[in-house]
Parts: sequence; structure tokens; C-alpha cells
Amino acid sequence: MNKTVAIAGLGWLGQPLAYHLATLGYIVKGSVTSVEKATLLQKNGFEAYRVEFSEMGIDGEINALLDNLEYLIIMIPPGLRKNTGADYVLKMTHFLEAIKKASVTKIILVSSTSVYDDAQGKVTEKDTPAPNTIAGKQLRQVEQLFSNSDAFQTTIVRFGGLLGGSRQPVKYLAGRKDLADGNAPVNLIDRKDCINILVAVLKKDAFGTIFNAVNPSHPKKADYYIEKAKALGLDPPTFAVTSEEEFKQVDSENLPAILNYTFQYSI
Repeated sequence: MNKTVAIAGLGWLGQPLAYHLATLGYIVKGSVTSVEKATLLQKNGFEAYRVEFSEMGIDGEINALLDNLEYLIIMIPPGLRKNTGADYVLKMTHFLEAIKKASVTKIILVSSTSVYDDAQGKVTEKDTPAPNTIAGKQLRQVEQLFSNSDAFQTTIVRFGGLLGGSRQPVKYLAGRKDLADGNAPVNLIDRKDCINILVAVLKKDAFGTIFNAVNPSHPKKADYYIEKAKALGLDPPTFAVTSEEEFKQVDSENLPAILNYTFQYSI
């Protein structure tokens, strides 16, 4: 096998994905945001390049990252949750133009289930996202930018809330009082399933499609986080009593139908 994969964003998910792909015989390279991070990864045997994406353009070794590629996996953090006023669409437009100048033909764009609005209720890939938040709207615009390009084939993977390793969302909720949306179903996925799904897309050459990557288990948020807090020895959160509302539940028809994928890890 001589398949080269570049991962734009060797972070919490990108690094373990890179290591796993290497064990499968892929040639892996990727981007980080500092020379120090690149040097550390290079010492571990990876082609790592400093590349920074911003609204102003791209700084760093973008040509080296995109040179001689078969696959590109994009997992650039949008930076939209911190209300910084970041323009993710503009940032990714610069990246898109750079990709068009390279020879990349197949792309996996990591997106998020936040492209769906709560009012949409139960959704699958057949449902058109109707985001109502600034972050959701920007993510959806980026999805469309890449999907509408004729320069390459794009598969979009919409991950739910990420957990695994030290990342346990309940830690941020422990001890908090009167939280909202206790009746909302959780839409979560373990990092190891994330990695397996991305690898399955590569192995099955499943490009030009969309996958909602969310564990099919959807307990209510209140039940789930109270139980998780107790299991970890944390002070359980409490949730305000609210009337029944409609919340989104994200499911997938394409994971079993196209990838024949079964989730391996409990949330």
C-alpha cells in the first residue's frame, strides 16, 4: 500500500487518527499550529508541518502539506464556541483555494451535528440542515463550499459531542444547578468510534456522501449526566423542570447502509 493521507489539524482527534492510520500502512502527514508541535511529531516519525489558517489567509508550509496527496482529512477547529467573532467560512475559503491548486482528489471534511437545529427533531442524513445559530450557519456554509466544488470529491462527517480519554463532558457540568434542556436526548460519540468511521470511509472509498456520526444511544441529558457524574465520583448536576419541548436527535442511515458500520464503544 502506498496511500498518502494528510490530516489538517493534528489535535485531540487528529493525532490518534494519524497513529492508527500509520499502523494500517498509510503514509501520514499533517498540520499543527506551531514549530514546537511539528518538531515533536517529527521526532515520532510523522511528516508534520506548521500551518496556520486565519481570516487573513494561510501561513506556513501549506504546499508541503498538500503535495503528492491521495486523501485529505480536514479537522480545523472552527473556533466558534468562544464568541470570538471568528469567520470560519473565510478561513476555509482560503484553504479551499489552496486545495484547488494541489492534486488532492478526495476529501473528508469533519463537521458537526450543530448544523441541525433543535426544532428539526429527529434527523438523518436525508434531512437538510436548517441551522439557527451563527456557528451552525457557518459550518453549513463550509460544508456547501466543499460539496459544491468540482475539483474533488468530498465526504462530510458530522460528529456529535466528542468524548474519550480525558474529555468527559460531565466534568464541565458537575455540581451545576438548574441546567436547561434536561429532556433533550444526548448526541455523543466516543473518539475511538470517530477514528474507526474515518478509516472506514477511506477503506471503502466512500466519497461524495454525508455521514451523521453519533452513537445510536440517546438517553435524556438529565439522566445521562447525573448517572455519569455519580460513576466518576463527581457532584451530580441538577436540571430545571421544564415543559416538554422538541429537541434534535441525530441518527444515521448511511453509516450502516454504506459503511456497514456498527458502533463499538459505549458512550
